[in-house]
Amino acid sequence: MSSELKEANLQITGMTCAACATRIEKGLNKMEGVEQATVNLALEKSSIKYNPTKLSEGDFQKKIEALGYGVVKQKTELDITGMTCAACATRIEKGINKLEGVSFANVNLALEKATVEFNPSEIAVIDIVAKVEKLGYVAHQKADDQETTDHREKAIKQQQHKFILSAILSLPLLWTMVGHFSFTSFLYVPELLMNPWVQMVLATPVQFMIGKQFYVGAYKALRNGSANMDVLVVMGTSAAYFYSVYQAIVTAGSHHGPHLYFETSAVLITLILLGKLFEAKAKGRSSEAIKKLMGLQAKTAIIVRDGVEKEVPLEEVVIGDIILVKPGEKIPVDGEVLEGTTAVDESMLTGESLPVDKKQGELLFGSTINKNGFIKMLATKVGRDTALAQIIKVVEDAQGSKAPIQRLADRISGIFVPIVVGIAIVTFLIWIIWVQPGEVTPALEVLIAVLVIACPCALGLATPTSIMAGSGRAAEFGILFKGGEHLEQTQSIDTVVVDKTGTVTHGKPVLTDVMVAANQNEEQFLALIGAAEKQSEHPLAEAIVQGIVDRNIELGDVQFFEAIPGYGVQATVSGQGVIIGTRKLMKQYGIDIEEVLPAMEVLEENGKTAMLAAINGHYAGLVAVADTVKDTSKEAVRRLQNMGITVMMMTGDNERTAKAIGAEVGVDDVIAEVLPEGKAEEVKKLQAAGKKVAMVGDGINDAPALATANIGMAIGTGTDVAMEAADITLIRGDLNSIADAIIMSRKTMRNIKQNLFWAFAYNTLGIPIAAIGLLAPWVAGAAMAFSSVSVVLNALRLQRVKL
Repeated sequence: MSSELKEANLQITGMTCAACATRIEKGLNKMEGVEQATVNLALEKSSIKYNPTKLSEGDFQKKIEALGYGVVKQKTELDITGMTCAACATRIEKGINKLEGVSFANVNLALEKATVEFNPSEIAVIDIVAKVEKLGYVAHQKADDQETTDHREKAIKQQQHKFILSAILSLPLLWTMVGHFSFTSFLYVPELLMNPWVQMVLATPVQFMIGKQFYVGAYKALRNGSANMDVLVVMGTSAAYFYSVYQAIVTAGSHHGPHLYFETSAVLITLILLGKLFEAKAKGRSSEAIKKLMGLQAKTAIIVRDGVEKEVPLEEVVIGDIILVKPGEKIPVDGEVLEGTTAVDESMLTGESLPVDKKQGELLFGSTINKNGFIKMLATKVGRDTALAQIIKVVEDAQGSKAPIQRLADRISGIFVPIVVGIAIVTFLIWIIWVQPGEVTPALEVLIAVLVIACPCALGLATPTSIMAGSGRAAEFGILFKGGEHLEQTQSIDTVVVDKTGTVTHGKPVLTDVMVAANQNEEQFLALIGAAEKQSEHPLAEAIVQGIVDRNIELGDVQFFEAIPGYGVQATVSGQGVIIGTRKLMKQYGIDIEEVLPAMEVLEENGKTAMLAAINGHYAGLVAVADTVKDTSKEAVRRLQNMGITVMMMTGDNERTAKAIGAEVGVDDVIAEVLPEGKAEEVKKLQAAGKKVAMVGDGINDAPALATANIGMAIGTGTDVAMEAADITLIRGDLNSIADAIIMSRKTMRNIKQNLFWAFAYNTLGIPIAAIGLLAPWVAGAAMAFSSVSVVLNALRLQRVKL
């Protein structure tokens, strides 16, 4: 059953083109127990859903290595205190080894040290430390054993060194090649460089030492019955190199100048290395969103343990710690206020520029900024459970996922290389038999040009780099796509259904109107009403009290209080009898309210809840409460309508209130008095009519409809259940994010189509041009390198999208 499936994420090394990614994906999918495996070339990452009773993560590592590639592993050492005997060490070792993502753990009792090898895509050091602490011991990462540098950065540095050495050895050969052209005959070329043996000495290290990575990659690919970019590069450059060696040998001692192609093979390898270097750096930039999010995290926290304050690394904070946060500091982890009051800048989560007031018992989120108060807080979520960590996880998952549009590119790249090899061989034969019979030199140049121009890298990078850049940029605007498929489908939405409470409105009632009788003083009236309602736990009572307190009115003293369920309250405040509630309550006590009923009906028609108040048996006034519309809702609805999208509102509230709110924000199509289970049915009706529906909600009652819609969007200020059921989370709670999500989807899909068009067009045009002899091999090499880089750079334009 799908509920029993687990997911493994592995970072892969050694992939050079789309054919590599396709081969690994096919290999993993053939394993018994794997339901679905996807490999992302741009992220160099695989995601595997599998049956844990049949396979383990180690099996995937072995399979990937058998296919000729590597899996990134990280090693760390932990200092452990609290162990008393061998049983302790064994217990810790077993506990760590059971963690998902850990491939090896060894605990040394004598040294009080644990050595752990793990998959950094699956688990972090903080999770391993937390496991040790849960077992009843204390663990610290060794100070000199910080998490290893990103393997991609190491690979880039290695490529840089190889390119520099290759360029130094290739430049003299390039000099000789340029000197051969008629229009550059004026250039001086030293006689020494024209010597075949000198050229061989320069070209050989480039071909076999620097170019070793291509030979190794080609061998592994062919050994496993497939072909990739390395095969094309090796065939092309080896043909040029070995033909030159042959020419140098057969013409040795003669007066005939040999036709040498040492410069072709060396310059090709140099250009390919340069292209790969640019590509790797550009791909690194496509995950800037993740780096920015991670950069928001605090590095340390001041905690109180056993009455002692101490500053510790963020990784050492555990649930239940008491943390001190000074003004101006970042809140380290998620938790709640224990002591003190402050204002917190939560703009990194909500997009709201105004700080949010926090007092005892209120929630705090890690990486937000404490503006002006000193507070004590209790840590309730740490590590990968914090709100920011969850956001990072969603973005990583989206960037690593595949959009359906990528399937075509995957199918083509899987058979592309063998077809190109066939075309190259046929072209060589045509040239040597019919075009220039018996002439090896031109036929060889054409063969090399065809092989080199046809690298499928651009095809493999076209979709994943755009998905990475698009979903990353969307995250910066507070829009979290859960996967590439949702990013693709959102562009086709033509109907948006929004829930009312907490989505169009704030979801929190506020005091909106105060009307007092002619013989009453408003401030004294509110002091009595506020004191009486403060004793009630009803949400509307809380709204009234908060509204009165915000007006800086001091509440009276309560001598007596009674709640009358369904009707209101009665109380004695500062010696005066106070009754607050419905029309029925007033009539029950014989209080005349006829004069105020017309005004009360007007308020109710505007979607407000009005409550009448009497003091000492006489009508004294009324207060009205409403769930106010968000400032941005009207503008957001207008934006969606201008985009040609139908906007509807669906709510469980009564029709009069719903239509009043709908009219206020510009929504004419309102579905009111819908039970939670009925919301999903309403969505199905729209889908049956051929609509592509996005459902937007924030509560548990919206979850079925969110899951039913073509795209479910959860307002991030809502419940975890709603966010789990949704395809997109709108962190900022602003309806403008709906339009932003659709625009981002459209721009990303347009970008992907541009990339695929140019990748296909490049090969469709490049191969015939090379085949008819209009493309020199070194030009073909430069063009091949440029094609991959241009696709990645085009995708990176999404990082500058303005919404």
